[in-house]
Parts: sequence; C-alpha cells; structure tokens
Amino acid sequence: MQTLFASAAISISELKKNPSAVIGAAEGAPVAVLVHNKPTAYLVPAETFQLMMEQLEDAELAALVRSREKERSVKVTLDEL
Repeated sequence: MQTLFASAAISISELKKNPSAVIGAAEGAPVAVLVHNKPTAYLVPAETFQLMMEQLEDAELAALVRSREKERSVKVTLDEL
C-alpha cells in the first residue's frame, strides 16, 4: 500500500467532472488524485506549488554552498568586482 501525502483523495473520473469544485473544497490543502485506487498525482494550489519550488531552489543552493566549503577562498574588494 502506498502512502498518501494528502488528507483528501479523489478519483480521476470525479476530478474530470468538476475540477474547480475539487480545488475549492480542498481549501488550499493538497488532494491525491487516484487511478485504480492508486495515487498518480497530487493537486496543490498554485501558491503552495510556488513555495515548494522556492524551497527546492533554496535546498539546491545550500547543497552547492556546502559542496564549495572546502574550496580556497579569494579576497576581493567591491572596487575589484
């Protein structure tokens, strides 16, 4: 059995009938979309998706910083930039 990362779930056929109603009823929470009773997608509000993308970008940048921690640093002044 797969873990659902949402407190609400809907079948794809129900979603097709009235997607706007599903989005409204979710009240900003993610909704698992099921096909043959298995989660195949998650429906999340645009604002939540944007926040998720920002957090992923921050995590990628943090990983890049950590990977460069042992590199030799070079001091420069603002005028040199």
